[in-house]
Amino acid sequence: MIVRHRPSATVVVGVTVVVFAAWMATGLGGGAVTRAVADVGTLLMTLAAGLACLLRAARRRGRMKVAWAAIGLGALAYSFGAAAWTVTEVVQGREVPFPGLPDLGHLAMVPLVAAGLLAVPVGRQSMAHRIRSIVDGLMIAASLLLVSWIVVLAPLLAAGADSRLGRLVLLGYPIGDVVLVTVALYVLARLRRGGRDTGPLLLIVGATVTLGVADSANLYVYLHQDHRAGGILDVGWFAGFALVLLAALRPGTAVHEPGPDGDAAGDRQSFALLLPYAAVLTALACSVVHYAVSGEADSFFAGCRTLLIVLIIARQLLTLLENRHLTRHLEARVAERTADLQASELRFRALVMQSSESVAVIDADSTIRFQSESVERIFGYPASVLLGLRLLDVAGRRAAPRIAAALESVRDQPLGVVVAEVPLRHRDGRIRLAEMTITNLVHDPSVRGYVLNTRDIHDATELQEQLVHEAYHDALTGLASRALFRERALEALARDPAGIAVLLLDLDGFKEINDSLGHAAGDALLVQIAARLRTAVRDGDTVARFGGDEFGVVIESPTARADAESVAGRIAAAMEEPVRVGERDLRVAVSIGLACGADAGDIDQLLRNADLAMYRAKAAGGAGLAAYDPEMLAGLVQRLELEADLRLALERGELALHYQPTVDLRTGEIVGFEALVRWHHPARGMVSPLDFIGIAEATGLIVPLGRWVLTEACRQAVAWGAGRTRRLKMAVNVSVRQFEHGDLSEMVAEVLAETGMPVDQLCLEMTESVLLTDTDENLTQLQRLKALGVTVAMDDFGTGYSSLAYLGRFPMDVLKIDRSFVDRLGGDREDEALVRTIVRLARSLGMSTVAEGIEDAAQLAVLRELDCDLAQGFFLSRPLPAAEAGRVLAEGLARALAVPA
Repeated sequence: MIVRHRPSATVVVGVTVVVFAAWMATGLGGGAVTRAVADVGTLLMTLAAGLACLLRAARRRGRMKVAWAAIGLGALAYSFGAAAWTVTEVVQGREVPFPGLPDLGHLAMVPLVAAGLLAVPVGRQSMAHRIRSIVDGLMIAASLLLVSWIVVLAPLLAAGADSRLGRLVLLGYPIGDVVLVTVALYVLARLRRGGRDTGPLLLIVGATVTLGVADSANLYVYLHQDHRAGGILDVGWFAGFALVLLAALRPGTAVHEPGPDGDAAGDRQSFALLLPYAAVLTALACSVVHYAVSGEADSFFAGCRTLLIVLIIARQLLTLLENRHLTRHLEARVAERTADLQASELRFRALVMQSSESVAVIDADSTIRFQSESVERIFGYPASVLLGLRLLDVAGRRAAPRIAAALESVRDQPLGVVVAEVPLRHRDGRIRLAEMTITNLVHDPSVRGYVLNTRDIHDATELQEQLVHEAYHDALTGLASRALFRERALEALARDPAGIAVLLLDLDGFKEINDSLGHAAGDALLVQIAARLRTAVRDGDTVARFGGDEFGVVIESPTARADAESVAGRIAAAMEEPVRVGERDLRVAVSIGLACGADAGDIDQLLRNADLAMYRAKAAGGAGLAAYDPEMLAGLVQRLELEADLRLALERGELALHYQPTVDLRTGEIVGFEALVRWHHPARGMVSPLDFIGIAEATGLIVPLGRWVLTEACRQAVAWGAGRTRRLKMAVNVSVRQFEHGDLSEMVAEVLAETGMPVDQLCLEMTESVLLTDTDENLTQLQRLKALGVTVAMDDFGTGYSSLAYLGRFPMDVLKIDRSFVDRLGGDREDEALVRTIVRLARSLGMSTVAEGIEDAAQLAVLRELDCDLAQGFFLSRPLPAAEAGRVLAEGLARALAVPA
C-alpha cells in the first residue's frame, strides 16, 4: 500500500517563495509577464496572509485575538493597495498614478500592524522597567530614523515631488518603516518566551523587519534609478508576507530556549539590554560613513545624534538607579538569609544541646571530639569532662565490647548506620540501658568521625516489659492471660499436634455468689481458686484465666489425654474443700471440658472443641469432666439450626400454648391454669421446651416469645370468663432475661390493656434467679408489678442459693414447692417435715403454697394433710391444648380428687 503524505505548510510556502524569487531574477517571459506575475503573486500572498491571520484570531481569546485580527487587517489593507496596483498596471495597462489608491492601502497597513504588535501580551514589569523600555524604544526609533534619514529621507526631500501630497506620501513610507521596525524590535525584546504564540510571533517580527527593509530598499532604488514592478526587489515584499502567512498557519506551540529556565531568562534579558545599543551603534556607523563620504551634516542629522546621546545618558541613569535598587535588594536578601542561617544554626545548636538524646562525634580510636551538653541531663556527666577521653575507656567493661563491635561493623561503610543497646553507668552509679545509633561520617569533610546519638531507654524498656507482662497475665490472679494461653497452645500444637491437650474450666454457681455477696467476695474467691489450680497442675503446664470465672490449662506431653484427665481429677479434688471468703465457707464446683490436639486442625478448632466439651459438662449438671466427642459439633450445628428456626416460629404460627390446671386441695375445684408453651416444628415434630427455652434465653428471643405467651394466655383466660363469670388465675412464667430487657411492668400493663384481662387474675411465676441477679433493679421491677395488682409467685422454691435471705425483701404472693420435694413425699418423715416447714414459712410471710409435680394419690394425701393450698401434676391433669382444657374446666376434676365430705 502506498502512503501519501501531505506536504507541510512551511515546505509549500518556502517552495512558492523560491519559485517567485527565481522568476523575478530571470525575468522569464519578458518584462510584461514578469511584472504581471509580481503584481498578481504579491496580491495573492497578501490576501492569503490576511485571511489566515483573521482565522487564527477567531481561535484566540483576549489580547491575542486583538493582535492577530489587527495584523490580519493590516495585511488585507496592503492587499487592497496591491489589488489597485494590479488592476491599473496589468488589467488596464496604464501607469499607476502617484499618489493613488495603492499608496492608501500600503500606508494603512502600518498603524494596523503596529497596533497588533503592541497588543501582544508581554512580561510583567515594574514601573522603572517600563520607563526603561520606553527609553529603549526611543533609542531604537531615533537610531532607525537617523539611518533612514541618511539613506532615504534626506535624498527624498532633496529630489522633491510634484505636489505637497506626493511629498507627504513619499515621506510616509520610510517613516512607516521606521515605526514598524521599531515596534517589532521593541516587542521582540519584551516577548514572553514559552507562550502558546511565541513561535508565530517571532515570524511576525521577522516579517515586519523584512517588509521594512524591502520598502526602504525600494525607495532607495526609486531615488537613484528608474524602477518598475517585476524586479528582484519584489521578492522582499513577497517573502515578508509569506512569513506572515507561515506564522498564521503555524500551530500554537511554545518556543523553549535550550538550557535551564534561568539561562533562557538571562539570555532574553541580555538581548533586551543590548538591542538599543546595537541600534545606536548601527546608526553611528552609518552617520560616520555618510559624513566621510559626503562631508555634510545637516541640522536633522545633528539633532538625531544629540537625541541619541540624551537617550543614552537617560538610559544609563535609569540603569544606575536600577543597579542601586538591585544592590539594596540583594543586600537585604543577603542580610535576611544570613539572619535565617544564624537563627537556623542557633535552633540546631539548641536542639542538639537540649535534645533528649546525647550527640557525640568520636574519632576512629573512639576519642570524643564533640559532646552535646544534653549528656549531663541524661547520664549526669558534664560535656567538658568527656571531651578528649576514649569512649571505650569510659563506657565500662560491659558496654565497651558492644560499642567496639558496632564501630567495626560500619568502619568500611561510608554513611553506614548501626544501632546497639548497651548498658551505661550513670554518674550516680545506676546502670541504665541505652540505645546508641552510630553513623559513619568519617569521609564527610565537615565531620570526619563517627556520630553517636545515644538515648536512655531504660525506663521505656521496663515499661514495655511491664506492658508485655500485663498483656500476658491476668491482673487479679497473676495467671496467664488468654493471649499467653493461646500463644503457648499454638506453639505446642505446632511442635506435635498429638502431644497437646487443653482443659477449659467454668465455675458452677459463681454468678450467684458474685451477685449475692458482691464483687469483692467474688474476686477473693477467684484468687483462691487460682492458687488451687496452680497446685493441682504439673510443672510446665500453663494455667490461664480468660475472664470472669473461666479458666484454661495447656498440657503438653506424649500422653497428653491421659495426663489431662489426671490433672482434671486433681482440680476436681482441689475444689471439694470449701473456700473461706470473709466469714463464709463457700463450696464451688467446676465444669471441665477436655480437648486434644489430635482432634483439631488448628488452634481455633482446638479451643472450640474444648468449649463444646465444657458446655456438655455444664449441661450434665456441672461438677464434672467431659471430653470432646465429634457428636458435640453435630449437636452445636443442630442447636444453631434450632435457633434459626425458632426466630421464624412466631411468624409462622408454629407455637401454641398448653394449659395445666391448678387445683384447690380443699375444694377440688380448678382455680386456675399455668400456661406452658409448645412448639410444633414442621420437620422435627414436637420440640420439647427443654430444647428451645434455653436457646431463647441465651439469644434474647425469650423477650418477644414471653410477650406472645403472656398475650395468648390472657386472651384465653378472658375467653374462659376470667373476671366475668368466674375467678380464674392464669399463671405465666417469666424469665430473668425479661427483667434485663426494658421495663417488664410496662409490657405487662400493655398486654392487660390490650386483652382486657383483669389484673388480679394474672400470676407471674419466676425462679429464684430473679432474686439473685441485679437484686436492686429486679426488686424495683417486682414492686412495679405489685403496684399493678399482679400476683407474683416464686417457682421451684428451695432449689436456689440462699433464697430465704430474700423472701422478706421481695413482694412474693405464692411459693411453688419444687417437684424434687414432692417426689419424696410418702416415704421418709424428714422429707414431710421439710415440706411442712416450707408451708409454714409461706403462711408466716402471708403467702399461699402450690405443690407441683404430683404423680400419685399418696403425695396428694400428704399435701392435704400438710395444709398445702394448691396443687399441680400429671396425677391431676397433664398440660392440655386450649380446647381440651376448656372442656376439663367445664366438667371439673372432683371425681378424680375424691374430695372428702
